[in-house]
Amino acid sequence: MPGELRYTNDHEWVRVTEDGVVRLGVTDYAQDALGDVVFVELPDIGAGLSSGAVCGEIESTKSVSEVYSPLDGAVTSVNSAIVDDPSLINSDPYGEGWILEIRLNDPASVDALLSADDYRSLTEG
Repeated sequence: MPGELRYTNDHEWVRVTEDGVVRLGVTDYAQDALGDVVFVELPDIGAGLSSGAVCGEIESTKSVSEVYSPLDGAVTSVNSAIVDDPSLINSDPYGEGWILEIRLNDPASVDALLSADDYRSLTEG
């Protein structure tokens, strides 16, 4: 579990990529619980996101799970590689398996997300 990332209670991670832009993905814990990912639905570039709102969907051999936006902002990029090869979410959840990027309305809002230690406590508790 990368220590420089921030995490959500919904098992997503956030990486600050540049001022005001973050990359979003699902954690190793989440991908393991999902099983083999077979389909991903992504939002449109430019779509506005509200914290807690659904911004995508991941279908696996076990279930269908929604992806929630952890912060307010707008989609600046989506990872089309995971549409072509959804298994990237399983094989590299913190790297090539990222889902989307968001330009935040408030860049400081990242600080309200869980630290790696807090997320570890959540998943091990």
